Amino acid sequence: MSKEITADQTARYQQALAADPTAKVLERAVSHQGILATSADYASETDMTPVFSIDLDTGKVANQKQSGRCWMFAALNTMRHHLADLFNLSDFELSQNYTNFWDKFEKANYFYENVLATADQPTSSRKVAFLMATPQQDGGQWDMLCAIIEKYGIVPKSVMPETYNSSKSSELNSTLNLKLRKDAVTLRKLVANKASDDDIAAAKDKMLGEVYRLLSFSLGEPVSEFDFEYRDDDKNYHIDKGLTPKSFFDKYVNWDLSDYVSIINAPTDDKPYNHTYTVEMLGNVVKGRQVKHLNVTMKDFKALAIKQLQAGQSVWFGCDVGQSSERQKGIMDTKFYDKDALFNIDFSTTKAERLDYGESMMTHAMVLTGVDLVDGKPTKWKVENSWGEKVGTKGYFVMSDAWMDEYCYQVVVNKQFLPDDLKKIQETEEPTVLAPWDPMGALA
Repeated sequence: MSKEITADQTARYQQALAADPTAKVLERAVSHQGILATSADYASETDMTPVFSIDLDTGKVANQKQSGRCWMFAALNTMRHHLADLFNLSDFELSQNYTNFWDKFEKANYFYENVLATADQPTSSRKVAFLMATPQQDGGQWDMLCAIIEKYGIVPKSVMPETYNSSKSSELNSTLNLKLRKDAVTLRKLVANKASDDDIAAAKDKMLGEVYRLLSFSLGEPVSEFDFEYRDDDKNYHIDKGLTPKSFFDKYVNWDLSDYVSIINAPTDDKPYNHTYTVEMLGNVVKGRQVKHLNVTMKDFKALAIKQLQAGQSVWFGCDVGQSSERQKGIMDTKFYDKDALFNIDFSTTKAERLDYGESMMTHAMVLTGVDLVDGKPTKWKVENSWGEKVGTKGYFVMSDAWMDEYCYQVVVNKQFLPDDLKKIQETEEPTVLAPWDPMGALA
């Protein structure tokens, strides 16, 4: 039976607060300075000095600006690090706008296919409501970028630079989602009226043509052939003519993307360790690469990241960047804010509880470019962000090892670093399918 708040209860709470000699001082501090500033423990800065025993030189950071393409920036950054080392190009960038165009185009088709697949369900069903809540967005996952590159390749940023709408994506996203929801109405009506497969295919084809036009006006039309002209760090001139996006990837990055696999740490009861998982309705390219996660202990999670860094290769990772994170100073540390002491309230929950109860999920992707090992154990990690050079140490952040334990959920590593038992599971096990709204389906 429901119970209301009584006057007696309120009186007790007021009396308790009045009896606290520190209450008024804290009220003035918090109300004027805010919760974060008042609870900040700047001693954390001493522990988070940006010095690391393993420190990869990866050049200047990129800037995603007012867009949600961190996953894309982070993935392309790991590839440009490799390319820069091979071709002596320290400040080179790959085109995030090129992959952004094809990602949004493919997401539109992926959305249409999911609309058709759920057309027999009422709009009140959870799956249909989930689809309509966000038909597409800027975010994504590593496997989704691999699907784009495998189909369309990549190009240098000089070939397809940023536009207003790629760097400030809210207008494009709202306009594209308006169209996709309208198209969902049309597709569902066609199915309800028992239209033929040919009529549905024709309607969808027209819709995709309109999406292509919308994206071309907003982002520019992608190139199909180009010349790559550049000077290396020694000022030597180079030109490579007649490249395609796929031949450029093959020549200048030349990764077998199937070698790079998603490793997660999700300590919830529904996801036993050492098994693989995928998420229903998560993806972008229909019949493209499937999102597939191997769930491991945090000990194995960190060991794999360290192995790849020791081999000289940066590591894509996903985390909940808003938790215990100071943006301007570039510090992610569980000790940076002490809200428990400020309010005399126990705010603690386990990592599993935060996932199960909606307190945390992956919200941002960045790149690990270093780690500080003391007696063989990690104490802090160097992080390349994609928020420009005005935050952190010229755009680089420091993450405590304790913060990684609590708020990191995904790394991507070359499967050569997996022990044989985990490698076999990753390669052969059919993944368990999770619900579309599972936190491991969150887009960075």
